[in-house]
Amino acid sequence: MSVALEKIPVAILAGGLATRLRPITEKIPKSLVPVAGRPILAHQLEMLHAQGIRRAVLCIGFLGEMIQHEFGSEACGIQMEYSFDGEKLLGTGGAIKRALPKLGEEFFILYGDSYLPIPYAPVAEFFHLSGKPGLMTVYRNEGKYDTSNVVFRDGEIVVYDKKVKLPEMRHIDYGLSLFKSSVFAAYPAGEKFDLAEVMGKLVREKQLAGYEVPERFYEMGSPAGLAELERLLTQK
Repeated sequence: MSVALEKIPVAILAGGLATRLRPITEKIPKSLVPVAGRPILAHQLEMLHAQGIRRAVLCIGFLGEMIQHEFGSEACGIQMEYSFDGEKLLGTGGAIKRALPKLGEEFFILYGDSYLPIPYAPVAEFFHLSGKPGLMTVYRNEGKYDTSNVVFRDGEIVVYDKKVKLPEMRHIDYGLSLFKSSVFAAYPAGEKFDLAEVMGKLVREKQLAGYEVPERFYEMGSPAGLAELERLLTQK
């Protein structure tokens, strides 16, 4: 089963305040923080393009106009659209809800501070074969790169919780997910809610597919993560 990735857009969650990266992010949004001489978003878009993705919708808030001014309607071979939070921050779930008219029936979600060097086509294929309305990629983290928050057993996500720590949590939410837009229908527009709530509900209903990836993730949400990603992308 082959999947045409050019037909599946990616929502990039880039609306957070990035408090852990201050003072860098007091004047620029996280997506414009330079890594190996270029904004992190440029590296993300190049990687997405190499995977076959051709459309991105940026969910933006604080200083988001700077991102739109820098990247415009097309960058790195990717068609760019923008969805603004508006007067109040909507959270990761609320931002996706607002962007739905631009995203269509199914879409990837990627965090604005993540760099995930994996093939995206097998993830989309697995999602379609699963018949479920949502998919989370997971990585066997063993608490190494961040706090593990997933119990993944026999190919199933049994527990996902960012607040409660269980000893059997060996996996972590890798940071790439896939959804059908119908998942967000029940949530009120213009209200703040978190993507973790949506995923937790789907796990309890056994409606969230789990796809395990072998490659570790990189993120620049903290100074240590930023330094590590800088090393990786400088070597590339």
